[in-house]
Amino acid sequence: MIYSNACAYAILALTQLSMIRPDGYVLLEDLCAGQDLPRHFVAKIFQDLVRKGLLRSAKGRGGGFALARPAEQITVYEIVAMIDGVSQFDECIVGMAQCNDETPCPQHDAFKPIRQHIKEFLQTTTLARMSSTLTRKLELIGQELPAPTSKSKPVASR
Repeated sequence: MIYSNACAYAILALTQLSMIRPDGYVLLEDLCAGQDLPRHFVAKIFQDLVRKGLLRSAKGRGGGFALARPAEQITVYEIVAMIDGVSQFDECIVGMAQCNDETPCPQHDAFKPIRQHIKEFLQTTTLARMSSTLTRKLELIGQELPAPTSKSKPVASR
């Protein structure tokens, strides 16, 4: 894909969080259950996202991780920016140091609209949309939807 494994894990785990409990805390075990998500790696990623203000964390009974804002306000582009950065959307497809409209590489004109389309897709796709489409997919294939195993303490006002 266009981003790292860490970023792919973050997108999937945040989508799971949004599906399970979009307005409360979810245990890391619940997020990773039934998914190919390495718990310790996701824990590190989530701690970084807590420091960057995308997530909240709470210890103790009813704790876990929660979205810092509503899922409708968090875009996939924002997640990619926090994990991988967004310079990849401006770099040359063939790796030339200087590639722009004035000094284009051989693929510049063909790839420029594709890159812009990807960027726009990520900027307009929210976690709410991701969790909604994943829910529909799981229902279509008859797979059980993820559910929390514990009660959640309330999330302080966002």
